[in-house]
Amino acid sequence: MTVMTMQAPSHFLAADALAGRVAVVTGGSSGIGLATVELLLASGASVALCDRSAERLDRAVAGLREQFPGAKLFAQSCDVLDGAAVKAFAAASEAALGSASMLVNNAGQGRVSTFTDTDDAAWTEELNLKFFSVINPTRAFLPQLAAQRAVLGDAAIVCANSLLARQPEPHMVATSAARAGLLNLVRSMATEFAPQGVRVNGILIGLVESGQWRRRFEAREDKSLDWSAWSGQLAKNKHIPLGRLGLPTEAARAILFLASPLASYTTGSHIDISGGLSRHA
Repeated sequence: MTVMTMQAPSHFLAADALAGRVAVVTGGSSGIGLATVELLLASGASVALCDRSAERLDRAVAGLREQFPGAKLFAQSCDVLDGAAVKAFAAASEAALGSASMLVNNAGQGRVSTFTDTDDAAWTEELNLKFFSVINPTRAFLPQLAAQRAVLGDAAIVCANSLLARQPEPHMVATSAARAGLLNLVRSMATEFAPQGVRVNGILIGLVESGQWRRRFEAREDKSLDWSAWSGQLAKNKHIPLGRLGLPTEAARAILFLASPLASYTTGSHIDISGGLSRHA
């Protein structure tokens, strides 16, 4: 089987399109978060990023400084489930770069479990992760966003969500339910924050290349399959019409659009990034 692969362009905004703006990306040291940081820096924004792992954050920052010498970049280890730590990160970011006008809530991961084997502790952990990874950063940065909207004319929050929010999977019951709640939360925040001029949107991600899929590839039974053939077969088995997994940069481009003034009349919406996997209009 021949699988079409795609190399996404590095960015689609002019190099100085976001000059003078500060963006914050949680979970920004790898995957979609790191790809979003790269696009924001390429478009001229100053960027603050955080991650729970100091080691992973240091590696990401080293690569970013090599790729974007002279860029205004601030990084701090932070657990987004710790409200006090997030407030401290917001204060440190503002001191280093100025007030944020873009917030990307990207932290989070999926839990494989059915209803039967998900106990109370697992439910609590999953719901806490999905909601408070958004609630805590939004609380901490909302005053900055509202103030910057008055200065720059636009401020935005973007939440990275999953297609599971609309298309639940029985083997990911807790994550699917939590993702659906986040979908509702985005709409609620969009309505509440609109009078302050702060837009709130999200993206719904399908299957995107990640460390998880790469690890499954390394553990594959048929070692004759290269990544392209293996991931193509996976896409076929998952019934993805475009026949491949998405790239982190493709999800990041949607985030960049929603966070930027290009989407100045868009709030309470979600962009589907699933290669056609969604069965919902």
